[in-house]
Amino acid sequence: MDNPNFSIEFFPPKTPEGAEKLRATRTKLSALKPKYFSVTFGAGGTTQRGTLDTVVEILAAGEDAAPHLSCVGGTRESIRDILAEFKSHNIKRIVALRGDLPSGYGAAGEFRYANELVEFIRQETGDHFHIEVAAYPEVHPQARSPQDDLQAFERKIKAGANSAITQYFYNADAYFQFVEQTNKLGINVPIVPGIMPITNYTQLMRFSDMCGAEIPRWVRLKLASFGDDSASIKAFGLDVVTALCERLLKGGAPGLHFYSMNQAAATTALWQRLV
Repeated sequence: MDNPNFSIEFFPPKTPEGAEKLRATRTKLSALKPKYFSVTFGAGGTTQRGTLDTVVEILAAGEDAAPHLSCVGGTRESIRDILAEFKSHNIKRIVALRGDLPSGYGAAGEFRYANELVEFIRQETGDHFHIEVAAYPEVHPQARSPQDDLQAFERKIKAGANSAITQYFYNADAYFQFVEQTNKLGINVPIVPGIMPITNYTQLMRFSDMCGAEIPRWVRLKLASFGDDSASIKAFGLDVVTALCERLLKGGAPGLHFYSMNQAAATTALWQRLV
């Protein structure tokens, strides 16, 4: 491969034990030399602090890291404070998202959409940050139509985003068609496919129902047929996702963004098949 932009996503640990486990995972995945790690962000102070703490620790270890920044529930002042803190730690890359408001969290805040967050980041910090945004090859589950979703993506790019990471998917054609549609709109930023390793059938079905990612029928039936045979699920999942990654890279994808779920084994196995 010609130096694809490989990156790996973590979520911030909630316990000291989780933090220790993530350090061990990161040590293993650092050996793969990803371009950067990203760390997800949730509404609420503890999760936000966990995001920053995790990113700062990764940076201190000599790796590049990008915090996710969700604007839902935030105010201009609160986002301004977060950006200032990011800059104080010499963070140079952000994944900017609208995010989902947790139940019982209160008002939606001053930002309705991710493009408003991107625009605000640019107004406040100029070109200091490389801004990544989300893309949805299979259409955002809350979009009114595919066209509306495409226009929402276009607004994020026009607001100043540098590149995009997609929601995970298992249908390469959805990705290639999405890129083709964005190219017709004059959008030529890198759109990196998000890759979800398959290791647990029940978990995958739950995640996919929540985020609108389609699992092809033949894959679902095959996974279901294995029952509790986790070794067969992982072996089949590795074959399916490796073939997907190979097709994406061969078709011109600028890299891959692995959703690690804070585990090292599945991402490492995939990576080793691809390099």
